[in-house]
Parts: sequence; C-alpha cells; structure tokens
Amino acid sequence: MELTRPRGTRDFLFEEMKQRKQVESTLKRIFEIYAYQEIKTPIFENLSLFTTKSGEEIVDQLYNFKDKGERDLALRPELTAPVARLYMNEMQKNAKPIKMYYYGSCFRYERPQKGRFRQFWQFGCEMIGGKFPEADAEVITMAHHALNELGLEGFEIHIGHLGLLRGLLKEAEVDESTQDHIMGLIDKGNVEELEIYLNNTQIDNATKNILLMVIEMKGNSNILDAVKEEIQGHELALKALHEFSDLLETLDDFGMDNYIVNLGIARGLDYYSGMVFEIYVPKLGAQKQICGGGTYNLVETFGGEKIESTGFAFGFDRLMNALLHENTDLGISTSSEVFVAPISNSTRGKSFEIAQNLRNAGISTEVDLARKKLKKILTYADNLGVKKVILIGEKDLLEGKLTVKDMKSRDQELISIEDVVNYIKNSLT
Repeated sequence: MELTRPRGTRDFLFEEMKQRKQVESTLKRIFEIYAYQEIKTPIFENLSLFTTKSGEEIVDQLYNFKDKGERDLALRPELTAPVARLYMNEMQKNAKPIKMYYYGSCFRYERPQKGRFRQFWQFGCEMIGGKFPEADAEVITMAHHALNELGLEGFEIHIGHLGLLRGLLKEAEVDESTQDHIMGLIDKGNVEELEIYLNNTQIDNATKNILLMVIEMKGNSNILDAVKEEIQGHELALKALHEFSDLLETLDDFGMDNYIVNLGIARGLDYYSGMVFEIYVPKLGAQKQICGGGTYNLVETFGGEKIESTGFAFGFDRLMNALLHENTDLGISTSSEVFVAPISNSTRGKSFEIAQNLRNAGISTEVDLARKKLKKILTYADNLGVKKVILIGEKDLLEGKLTVKDMKSRDQELISIEDVVNYIKNSLT
C-alpha cells in the first residue's frame, strides 16, 4: 500500500520549519509591541458560522462534515469569522478597543495550483471597537513595520476606501445584492466585464462613468483633489472621501508614507465597509498579494451589536514565498550551537553531564548518542552547522580541562571544566 499525503497539502522539513518559525516569532514580537494579544480558535466550527457570512454557495469550497451527533461542522476557511464568533461569545463586555492576533491553518476545497493549497496558514489581527482613523492607521503601520522587520524589500501597500464606491451606488439606489456583485467584479480587476455588467443594469450613465473613473485612480494623496471634483453633489461619497483623507493624514503622523492610494481595491467581501488595503510583492507575478484587510462590521451580520472592526491577515505561505524569492536573511541559527564529543567510552558519562550543564544555561547543545568515532563526529557536527565542538578526553579530564574546537577557524583551546559554560556563552555572543 502506497501512503501519500492528501492532495493540496504539504510536508515541511527541518530547514523550512526553521524559516517558518523564525518568521512567526518575528511577527508575534512586532504585534505584541503594538499591544496585541494572541488568541486561538477551533480548527473546526459550526457550518452556519460561514454560511451566515458568505451564503450557502460557500459550502462547495469547504471541508464540511457531520459529526457523530449529526451536527453540521466545517474546517475553518479563514479566521475573521471565528474571531467575530469568539468576541460575541466571550468578549462583548470587554473595554474597547480589543486587540487580538492569531496564527493558524485554514482549509478550502479548491483546485490546488501554484501558490494555492487546500491547507494554508494565516497570520493576522483584529481590532474590535477602533472606530476612528487612528485605529485604521495603526493597523496599516503595524503591517508595514512587520514586513520591514522581516527585511522584505519591494513590497507595496495599496489603500482604498469602499465608502466612495458604496456611497455612489447607494445614492443611485442600487440594491445591496447588485452592489456586492459590482464589488466582486472590481475586486477581480476585469474592467471590461464590469462595464458589460453595468450596461445591463438600470444605473444611470453619470454614476457609471464616475464609478469607472474612480476605480482607475491610483497614486499619492494628491489624487483625492481630482476625485473630489468628480463626485461633487454625491454626499455619501464625499463623506467617505473626507474620512479617507483623515486616515491618510493620520498615517503621516505615524510616520507611514510608503503607500499607494488605489481606489480600485474592493476586497470582494460584502462585510467590508470602509478603509481597505492590500500588500503586493510585484516580483511574485500572479501570486503577488501577500496581505489583505480593512474595516468591517461582521459582528452585526451574526446578530450582534453594530461595532466597527479593523483587521488584516498575511497569507503566511505567500509571505514565505516572497521572503525566499528575495533571498531575505531571516537570521536563522543552527539547530545546535555546541556539540559535546566524548573521545572514548570512559568519558561518555562526563559528556552527558557537560551537555546538560550547557543546556541548563540556555545553550543549544547536541551530544554524541550514536557512539561515533571522532572523525565521524566532526563531520556530523559540520553538517549540523555547530559553532563549537567540546572534545572530552581522558587525559584532559585528569587535569580538569576540556578541549574546545572552533569549527570555523579550526582552532582549539583548553578550558577548565568550571569555566566552560561561561567561555561558550561569551564566545557565542
């Protein structure tokens, strides 16, 4: 019987896991600097959590099943809905804003292709109850800060505001279902298909023309003046434009000027209500988007209070691809920094004692467990990438000393047993 992994999934070996853990720990550190706290939600939820948000048609994209109690469940396809459910269950009385971050795997029953898997990971955050421009600005700034900390180059942050588009359509008395469809077409970026659809609706030509003009607007904050001229008389769109202008000014206060105003961002999900942003790495081509987020009101969709939330998620797998594509130095250390090598069977017991002393001092240490000969030990230590090998010989032990070999320079030095831990600590810094 041939055993293979399920289609659309992956195995991660040692080196990849080191890289992923390093990126994960860096993101956690930055998010916590901004006072976000980590949460975990179940890998599976009630199916209704996702159909309430996205409609019954989403079932075809889910791993859903009945449990032994005939309850309809699904593996989570994303993490925003579970966070909203968590808030409603546990945190409605908490002081606002509530800052949360998460990291976990998600599942979608889609055709696997380059950059798209059936099991994938998201690292993201939600700020619930942050209803002013400074909340949106801080979230965008944090995403920018995290990518800078990872050393990623060549990324672009594109920011838009759905209130402009929704405002125009609402004033033209376009129903919400049609609005959602239009947003989906804008999100796909297919202007020709959008024009065909608009021409088959009852939307007046003036609104169509303004809409098509607005979604093509891209540049710095100065383009808002041109947009303002075009939407005069459209009060809802003008109000959204004013909010967007406040956000961009607040971003400047945060020292965040590395962004592109892109009014063609729609995010394609009907619960987004205001600011939206996406982060691209153009060199990745079709898989260039590594992050998406914005302001939304999902809690109300689930029957809760109307409360503004802002969040985003890194597609963790896309982010890893971007970092590796750029050959970014992630600062990954070897699995072990020191290897303790007994020269003979009589010094084997002492080697375990020395190894434990180093480990208790917080030094990553490997010790020979396979009774290898010295030549093979040194070859193995080289393959592990350790920096120091401690050779424990009978003669040295009689003198109360150990031989420390630097694996880069190949120099050796006799160190007293009492001093070896401090010596290793100092030599590794």
